[in-house]
Amino acid sequence: MTLIFAHRGSKGTHPENTLASIREAVNIGADGVEIDVHLSKDKELIVIHDETVDRTTDGSGIIKRMFLKEIKKLDAGSWFNPIYKNEKIPTLAEVVNLLNNMEFKGILNIEIKTDKTRYWGIERELAKFLKSQELSFSYIYSSFNIKSLIKINRFDKNAKKAWLIKNIDLESRNMIRFKNSNIFEGLHPNIKRLKNKDETIKTITKKIRPWTVNKKEDMIYCFKRNVDAIITDYPKEALALREEYNKN
Repeated sequence: MTLIFAHRGSKGTHPENTLASIREAVNIGADGVEIDVHLSKDKELIVIHDETVDRTTDGSGIIKRMFLKEIKKLDAGSWFNPIYKNEKIPTLAEVVNLLNNMEFKGILNIEIKTDKTRYWGIERELAKFLKSQELSFSYIYSSFNIKSLIKINRFDKNAKKAWLIKNIDLESRNMIRFKNSNIFEGLHPNIKRLKNKDETIKTITKKIRPWTVNKKEDMIYCFKRNVDAIITDYPKEALALREEYNKN
């Protein structure tokens, strides 16, 4: 059965990468929750998608140059809807605490955001934190930066790692490295690119979890091909569609 991963929590219905969004994803029964992690100036693991706070808060600034106490002063919900004005940018520790308290039994997909900004030591800090926790759930590391996945493997060998890609080139150096290495458990391709190269699915023996699968036709496409999971902004709709598809 194709699993349903909630992209940045329930991004389509709640302010992305907030506790409200993640709580909703768990409450509706998502099989997985996908989040993004950066590193603040004082080496705190911060859950936000962009390298800056500008788009999803009432403030401005670059995460890498901000202290946690500055980040915590910002409103991370009103931009989406005024009813979420009390939402803050969470730390990874807060997300893990929420998932444990909710007894989440699914998968936490942690994207390491090193494809645009270099966060010195983020792989070590991330692995150190997760390995120190008692977790009710399992987790996967993912990144567009294949070097980050190779690096984090030094600190957390047993964890699953998935390579995020926008374009599918089976002959590229990194793709050959990916296919021949046992470091990588999965491939997370762009759904549009995957559909354009439909036969590619048959050539990849690792787990496939495309993003961002929001259209009904794309969800059905993935269910028919029995991909391992989809990453979607609308997990509630995807869960209902999967149930309907399986009945039929």
